[in-house]
Amino acid sequence: MSVQWGQWNFDGRAVDRRDVARAADLLGPYGPDGTGSYTNNGIGIFYRGFATTRESRFERQPYPLPSGAILTWDGRLDNRDELMLELGGSRHIEMPDVEIVAACYEKWQARCFAKLLGDWALSLWNPHDRSLLLAKDFLGLRHLYYVTDQDQIIWSSVLDPLVLLSGHRFPLSGEYIAGWISSFPLATLTPYTGIYAVPPASYVLCRNGGIEVFEYWKFDTRKTVRHANDADYEEHFRGVFERAVAARLRSDRPILAELSGGMDSSSIVCVADLLCATGRATARIDTLSYFDDSEPNWDERPYFTLVEKKRGRAGYSIDVSPREEADQTPERGHLLFLPGSRSAHPVVMRQFTACLEAAGARVVLSGIGGDEVTGGVPTPLPELADLVARLRFEAIRNRLVAWALTQRTPVLHLIIDTLRLFLPAKMGDARGIRMPPPWVDRAFADLHQITLRGYPGRLRFRGSLPSFQENLRTLDALRRQIACTSLSPGCLRETRYPFLDRSLLEFLFAIPREQLIRPGQRRSLLRRSLIGIVPHEILARSRKASVVRGAITTIACRWAKHSQPGELLSAALGVVDEAVFAATIRRICRGEDVPMIPVLRMLTFEDWLGDLSNAKVVELESQTPAGKMRNRSLATSPRRIAARITIPRSDLRCGEMSQVAKLAAESPGPSARRLAVLIPNRKEVNANEIR
Repeated sequence: MSVQWGQWNFDGRAVDRRDVARAADLLGPYGPDGTGSYTNNGIGIFYRGFATTRESRFERQPYPLPSGAILTWDGRLDNRDELMLELGGSRHIEMPDVEIVAACYEKWQARCFAKLLGDWALSLWNPHDRSLLLAKDFLGLRHLYYVTDQDQIIWSSVLDPLVLLSGHRFPLSGEYIAGWISSFPLATLTPYTGIYAVPPASYVLCRNGGIEVFEYWKFDTRKTVRHANDADYEEHFRGVFERAVAARLRSDRPILAELSGGMDSSSIVCVADLLCATGRATARIDTLSYFDDSEPNWDERPYFTLVEKKRGRAGYSIDVSPREEADQTPERGHLLFLPGSRSAHPVVMRQFTACLEAAGARVVLSGIGGDEVTGGVPTPLPELADLVARLRFEAIRNRLVAWALTQRTPVLHLIIDTLRLFLPAKMGDARGIRMPPPWVDRAFADLHQITLRGYPGRLRFRGSLPSFQENLRTLDALRRQIACTSLSPGCLRETRYPFLDRSLLEFLFAIPREQLIRPGQRRSLLRRSLIGIVPHEILARSRKASVVRGAITTIACRWAKHSQPGELLSAALGVVDEAVFAATIRRICRGEDVPMIPVLRMLTFEDWLGDLSNAKVVELESQTPAGKMRNRSLATSPRRIAARITIPRSDLRCGEMSQVAKLAAESPGPSARRLAVLIPNRKEVNANEIR
């Protein structure tokens, strides 16, 4: 994943060379394969390359178009051949992706974005009408952030230069925090109020100092795929899935494929091997598996070794058993600006990096998304909702009986649960929508109810099928999850997701729901289609194992650092009720049935907040003469915590990150000070308000 940074001063004032040098210094660790820059008439653009394909070695960016526009591209173009045929003319097979994209834009302008299949993000500066375009692929797999004011717009692939160099003070976003606790925040948000991400399937147009956001592509609600029998659906799925995997095997180096004992990763590896064996791909594929011999509920070794045996060679493996939470501080100079960067233990990340280096790989294949889009959740409700919306009473009766027998659930309960989906989102209790965790501060929960409930919506009787509406919700959740991932300069790689291929999703969203999941058989189409390709024992698994003991151990270890009263920075912000949170963790450690994922996510956020505090990226100020921290509500008190992220620009010297990475050698504990982060006393701007 290559990275870019740019700044446009609206008044034409030349971009400060020191700003470009500082941005180049911050982007340096992310792009080891070449540098390019462009400066002219108030615009400055900087690019760092990270090559993962043969063609990308020859890219020179920023790339000038014949029209005079300047293109900066970070991506992988999966339909190169089709686009070259459409463009016509003499084009050679080694042409870099950026040149094909440039030709597409010259011919179709912004309409070309819908034609670009693959994972990508781009910026395009047009000096003729003095406009800037920032665009991302339909899923938002490549990051592109921006911040703007009345004088300028600055954009970047990573948050580092926007937070550190823009000259602004950014409050932490309360809505982002609420989203992080519950599921994931909107894909347009960042932890910093005022810094936004370019929305998926959209482009941001900056012109005359104004910002507009346009959606360039969306799923066709009218598209349907109907075949005469199961065999035709299976053949169609195999063809689309094989093309999705093949597109992600385009690499000039070996590829590392994550391999668990589940169907998603096993399907990717086995189909990739089939493609290589039949000459449709040439990449070398190594596997990486995770194990925890101390976890009685999670023994994946017998399953991933089945795939290794089928392949004829063992892969890499990493022990992820619980560890002490020591040495959790990010490496010097590698401060992480998204809380999701803190999820993996540093020891595990070091082993992961060692496996990448040993394999000589820069590309990682992930099975994320497979469970969500191929019927991994064993619920009949979307199918039943389709029948209700179409008033197919006889079919409703037959399917209700079949599902009730399979799930051992009364028919009446299934009917009630189905009808609940059509109720308004505000009737959360009636719909069975999850409520905010009890340890969230009450005032904060009142302010961010919808976010803390996971952005619930309602199904509509009219329009597209309810199952299609549910598919779009699932896609939105995946977009939000991916938006929370971050690049790590200490572990450079490009992650690719075959199950999130656009053509594959269009097919899965267009077929009847009963093809994906049937009474007594979740993931029906995937299982049927890959018989003889994936080992039978894996296809026959009812569900993948779950981790319980390890999660409890991790929570206990992490909590040990914050167990003293007044130590929780998130409590000082008014996000967490410290007493209730501590009681919840005690219940977990006693083995009681308590939702652990929100607790783990809150502890991850707390550790990340501590990193920013220790590294002086956030400023801590004394609050009271007595040095006691008040747990004030963010939502109700005008005397809210009022310190902000502050870094003097003069302290950031080119080539030196000591100001950011240096830990405070001697500093009083958080109980004597307040965290210098402001969370506004209002609801944050949502995706629709960015315009």
